[in-house]
Amino acid sequence: MLKRISITGPESTGKTWLAKRLAEQYQTVWVHEFAVDYLSKHRADYNLEDILRIAKGQIELENNIANIASRLLFCDTDLIVIKIWSKAVFNEVPSWIEQQIVERKYDLYLLCSPDLEWKDAPFRENPNDRDRLFNLYKEELIQQNFNFRIVKGVGDQRLKNAVNFVEELIDG
Repeated sequence: MLKRISITGPESTGKTWLAKRLAEQYQTVWVHEFAVDYLSKHRADYNLEDILRIAKGQIELENNIANIASRLLFCDTDLIVIKIWSKAVFNEVPSWIEQQIVERKYDLYLLCSPDLEWKDAPFRENPNDRDRLFNLYKEELIQQNFNFRIVKGVGDQRLKNAVNFVEELIDG
């Protein structure tokens, strides 16, 4: 049975890098962040309807890639990211996203610590607020009673820490 692993957390905490490296390590595929493609094609000036489209696009992308995954699927984002983003920007979250978070549980959430240096990139918005956002992610994961681990460290140490958590999941 396929195990889905969400790599979640604030901006510029190494989610994409970690998703790619874990997929390589376990010889499988990973799901990139749909929002980057969507905002690049449509607009940087987005609204709440766009947030909902992005959430639905993320799920569709994940479902499509899950069809070709072997044993593990690493997701470079999840609906918790979209929820916290929506709450931070619009102070509200579409109920559909809230419902899907409960229904679409992952086998493991890797919460990336903001212990990495900020790297600017298109569509990143919160260079000075990552600690507060990290705590929102942590609170959400605890509140939902999801299986999560906090990933810390730089470079190979960060990857090694994440691999250890994935191995715990595999060994069950």
